[in-house]
Amino acid sequence: MSQLYAAVDGDASPSAAGLDAAVGTLNSISSHSIHRGNMHDDPSQVLTSAEARDLRRLAGFMVPPDADFRIPGADDDIIFADIVRSLGRDRDSVRKTLALLRELAGGEFAGLDAVKAEAVAMMLLDRTGPANIALGRAVLQCYYRDDRVMKSLGLEPRPPFPKGHVLEQGDWSQIDAVRGRPRMWRDVDGNEA
Repeated sequence: MSQLYAAVDGDASPSAAGLDAAVGTLNSISSHSIHRGNMHDDPSQVLTSAEARDLRRLAGFMVPPDADFRIPGADDDIIFADIVRSLGRDRDSVRKTLALLRELAGGEFAGLDAVKAEAVAMMLLDRTGPANIALGRAVLQCYYRDDRVMKSLGLEPRPPFPKGHVLEQGDWSQIDAVRGRPRMWRDVDGNEA
């Protein structure tokens, strides 16, 4: 896994060579995990180099960095590597969205000037549908599990268990309609209450 971060962290800009190296490493990791029994991964490439460049630039529009809060954007090296590595079941949907992005851009999205790229990104992100939902899920889940982002939100960067998190009490009266419904099941032992 350190190869992945070395390939991605080596260059802070989304250069073609850096992304090609990262995607190649990710593809070999994906292939390796298949042979170890993770059958949910497909042996084909995670993303092509062009798709990775487009996704990285799009992720930067979705969640840009904020200098005031000192937090990275979703196109940050570590966060982006996590996005690509974590695509899993969303990979095909994300690839469909990236194909639509290329169509809207009239070619490679990563090569557009800033103004045109922002317009195309907003045009894509304004659309609804399962593929865009998958894209949002893929980007945001990785963004919000980054330690730097968690710290900026005032949260301890740790798993929720075993310590747990405090959950504020809500308005339990909202489920009264469900509680008041007649039973929809039959008891196995035949004792009707």
